[in-house]
Amino acid sequence: MTGPSAGEVDPELRAAITRVAGVDRLLVALDFDGTLAPEVDDPEAARALPAAGPVLAGLRALPGTTVALVSGRSLASLARVAEVDASVPLIGSHGLELRFGQGESPVPVDAAEAARVAALRVRLEPLVAAVEGAWIEEKPAGFAVHVRRVEGERASRLLAALRAETADERDLTVRAGKNVLEFAVRDATKGDGLAALRRRFAPDAVLFAGDDVTDEDALAVLGPGDVGIKVGAAPTIAAHRVADPASLVNVLRLLMSTRESPGSSR
Repeated sequence: MTGPSAGEVDPELRAAITRVAGVDRLLVALDFDGTLAPEVDDPEAARALPAAGPVLAGLRALPGTTVALVSGRSLASLARVAEVDASVPLIGSHGLELRFGQGESPVPVDAAEAARVAALRVRLEPLVAAVEGAWIEEKPAGFAVHVRRVEGERASRLLAALRAETADERDLTVRAGKNVLEFAVRDATKGDGLAALRRRFAPDAVLFAGDDVTDEDALAVLGPGDVGIKVGAAPTIAAHRVADPASLVNVLRLLMSTRESPGSSR
């Protein structure tokens, strides 16, 4: 499966877009980093492509259309970098944090869980501190170790060391993403986040797009009437693929124009 360039839409994907554009209630759920925003070394510097904002706003303005972001970032971090209206539904921390526009729903972490996270971090911090460029991001029920700014072989050794150090931990979720390894004492996936969105908004169809291995969990819960899109060249179960964030924005623009067309079947 090859992806089209930013200015093209594959005929099979175009047909799928035409199909979901005609449903009464459509949910467009999107990963952020690497999907709407180009990947950058500093996660807090990430921003969606300039062209993405008007397209997302245009989709949101259409009747029966919900646009949501689904990310591995904490909810607070996602809200900062996405810079979207407060009414936009956000799923943070792989489905552990939900914001449906009426306020945040934080993850309740009890004292025992918090103590376990703190103890685990004390064990792993010396390994991370010894590798220049590696850093730890706090999450509601754990933390993530980022290695994007670490040279390839050193990054691999660090991640292997972290896995070895936590191999004896029971009921610990260890999740690998692009240049990141996450540790959580409470598990959730982007599939859980997408399921929460589906329960909340009851769409007739869902379009989901993502670039990371963690996005496969969301792609896995899509139904036969939904559309899954992989951004980039990584292996995927998605039926469709685009080359990069610019290509995805082009697909979303096509969705917007098709859905608002007077010829829409809605």
